[in-house]
Amino acid sequence: MTNEYQLRVLPQVAASAEKLKKYISEEQGIAMGALKAVRILKRSIDARQRTIFVNLKVRVYVNEQPTEDEFEHVDYQNVDDKPQVIVVGAGPGGLFAALRLIELGLRPIVLERGKDVHERKKDLANISRTQQVDGESNYCFGEGGAGAYSDGKLYTRSKKRGNTEKILRVFCQHGASTNILADAHPHIGTDRLPQVIEAMRNTIIRCGGEVHFQTKMTELIMKGQQVIGCVANEKEFLGPVILATGHSARDVYRYLNEAKIHLEAKGIAVGVRLEHPSQLIDQIQYHRKEGRGQWLPAAEYAFVTQADGRGVYSFCMCPGGFVIPAATGPEQIVVNGMSPANRGTQWSNSGMVVEVRPEDLESGKYGVKSEKFAPALSMMYFQEELERMCWQQGNMKQTAPAQRMADFVNGRLSYDLPRSSYAPGLVSSPLHFWMPKPIASRLQQGFKTFGKQAHGFLTNEAVMIAMETRTSSPVRIVRDNETLMHVQVEGLFPCGEGAGYAGGIVSAGVDGERCAEMCASYMEKVG
Repeated sequence: MTNEYQLRVLPQVAASAEKLKKYISEEQGIAMGALKAVRILKRSIDARQRTIFVNLKVRVYVNEQPTEDEFEHVDYQNVDDKPQVIVVGAGPGGLFAALRLIELGLRPIVLERGKDVHERKKDLANISRTQQVDGESNYCFGEGGAGAYSDGKLYTRSKKRGNTEKILRVFCQHGASTNILADAHPHIGTDRLPQVIEAMRNTIIRCGGEVHFQTKMTELIMKGQQVIGCVANEKEFLGPVILATGHSARDVYRYLNEAKIHLEAKGIAVGVRLEHPSQLIDQIQYHRKEGRGQWLPAAEYAFVTQADGRGVYSFCMCPGGFVIPAATGPEQIVVNGMSPANRGTQWSNSGMVVEVRPEDLESGKYGVKSEKFAPALSMMYFQEELERMCWQQGNMKQTAPAQRMADFVNGRLSYDLPRSSYAPGLVSSPLHFWMPKPIASRLQQGFKTFGKQAHGFLTNEAVMIAMETRTSSPVRIVRDNETLMHVQVEGLFPCGEGAGYAGGIVSAGVDGERCAEMCASYMEKVG
């Protein structure tokens, strides 16, 4: 017999399988000997009061052992002799598109400009050691995309676009912990996600697909108003194209714009990485001096407010994590955040960003004159200007300009900086002075609001590290809402975060699956 229960237990009970079984036995009147197994279906932390509880949904097996798997597995068939589809990019959008194509009986040919997930790791280490960025192998480019080495958070609000639960199950099928199926804010961890990505690649190859690394798409092959393939490394790859290049493939945006493929500028958010001691965030969020203690995870937070008509909010919060250098080329400083699976470092960080819309650039207050650029690329050029400005302030290396949080709010120079997780190093800089005024002033207002909402959050123990610019794509590759094909040409399926239709690993995976399905329908129609 199986029963499901909603439980509200103390953290030490939730953390121990034996204590949880004992609790259920006593609360439900089930003899311990009859209680054969307990499976956690959903888990979340309620830290609104001083006494913290963990909310659980559990399935209890009485006098029987579980016979079903923890999750439904996907059956991937052999597609070695099937029609092929070209998938450009091996981030989550591209990988999930490729796996879904295999399910649908089509053969994916994945083209990735960067290196495989293990070789890529060596180039990431070189950024801190040499202060140089490999333009084809970095935190944004390479197998796994921008998410592979920048956290692996799987939380998404995009529940209406597709089957988010399936995305999590596929991750589990390829080696992720089944905890991600239960946790309210699932997270694989930067240290574990690469092995999962490699297993996904192996599935693609085992089933007859192909994955080509250091293979950069430079041109679409057109037949009238139809895309019939692409050119990469001077070689032709023929088939419909799912374009899943990620939000930092600026050369692709420039090529598409020159090729008259319809694009439009898209709003983004820019700001800084804000890093606190993790113990301080634990104390604030758990409302107690001892912080997380023995049984609780590193605390998360989420803030949002409005300042002068634009949103100011936290983004991609990394408890117990690191701040990383995420530039993709020379004369750029871009920062991002990540966390290992145990979220065990002494720092916690989050993007703190301000909404910027394409029409905002027309005011001239942001330091970029948009009329001198192609309108569709205006937000991309704005990103580039900010990153170049940041590089100049950072001594023209990957040492990032930084300022203590309270000093920034009060318009004071920070004469020293706290220890930081940012490996290339920090240099004290008056961010309040050189950042575009609409961004700096809104951040100052937002920080004052957040400091009132969470006592102790606005502090000089926290350091702002500039700049966070790659929150999402600055361009949308316009597609038809029904077919997901480009509005102008057939056979081209703009996909995922880089096309402007996703905002994270799970939503990109969902969009990849949808594009694969629409591509299969298109191929059936055209024969």
